[in-house]
Amino acid sequence: MPHRGGTCQRHSHVKKDIRILLLEDEIADAELVKYALGQSGLTFSFGRVETRDEFVQHLADSPPSLILSDYQLPGFDGLAALEVAREKLPDVPFIFVTGTLGEERAIETLRRGATDYVLKTRLHALAPAVHRALREADERAERRRAEERLRESSEQLRALSVYLQYVREEERTRIAREVHDELGQSLSSLKLDLAWFSSRLPKGTKELTGKINEMSRRIDTTIHTVRRIATELRPGILDDLGLVAALEWQGKDFQNRTGIFCEVVAAIRDHGLDADLNTAFFRIFQETLTNIMRHANATRVDVRLTDEHDRLVLTVQDNGRGITAAEIRDTKSIGLLGMCERAALLGGEVSFHGEPGRGTLVTVSIPLPRARGPRGGLLP
Repeated sequence: MPHRGGTCQRHSHVKKDIRILLLEDEIADAELVKYALGQSGLTFSFGRVETRDEFVQHLADSPPSLILSDYQLPGFDGLAALEVAREKLPDVPFIFVTGTLGEERAIETLRRGATDYVLKTRLHALAPAVHRALREADERAERRRAEERLRESSEQLRALSVYLQYVREEERTRIAREVHDELGQSLSSLKLDLAWFSSRLPKGTKELTGKINEMSRRIDTTIHTVRRIATELRPGILDDLGLVAALEWQGKDFQNRTGIFCEVVAAIRDHGLDADLNTAFFRIFQETLTNIMRHANATRVDVRLTDEHDRLVLTVQDNGRGITAAEIRDTKSIGLLGMCERAALLGGEVSFHGEPGRGTLVTVSIPLPRARGPRGGLLP
């Protein structure tokens, strides 16, 4: 039966039309509880049940905003009611309103999930307990909503990051193809034209012939530069021969450019690895070598690629100065953050471990596609 009370400015933050369910077998006690709440100025509707079946049915048909319960009930005690409520409506506050409740038993009810308890001999404390429970429930609900909004924003940012990575790789591939094919072919054609022109020069024009030969050498140098740029944008070997060949090529190229010994050992067969996985490992490997070249002062790099428990694992160990904990935590380390993000987009992770004077170990672990969960989706 609905019970309407007055208004109270002190509790204006509490929501209106509170639905209260009381589990109580004594009608007189139920009326006292209703009266105490009405005197507090709380606006509420009130329902009372006595048995377990009535209680469960009421929770299903008319979910309350607050549950009040006696502790001792015939054939159905308060702890059993609390267990049912926590299962059916875990976010609804549950307050015991009982005649006697020892300290140990009171602690047990709170440990089981009760919000509070009030003795029937002190019903003046019921309204403050109800207001407090409702306020805390509202705060918890708001925190959950905020966490849900944050989770949705995080998922949207992650989806955007996936898309941007995909677009960037697609753009790299397109530019590399155009640079290699169109610009390379134009330069090769120009070199052929120069050869044709040189073959038709009259004898005795050594100065002109020398100039043409110099132009031809410059064209060769430019063709080599074009091929290097195209390869750096998107190495064709990654798409044509797979991840292992690309890592081995990158390691040799790094060794030739820096003089730092680099050995790549692959204990896998990379046939059938998807393009997104290949790209992630290759780009992380590139960034790792760049960091070693710039910061490590190393003379040797050992690289190993393995398949461990449905995960592809890449380890890169150098013998340099060793990365510090502060450098790992530095939020301005865009390179490290980018490596971690690339792996995270596929449900993987990157870890860094450094020892002073003994080098740095970078470990990349990403689930293989068949083991990847819904949060480690492939790039579109």
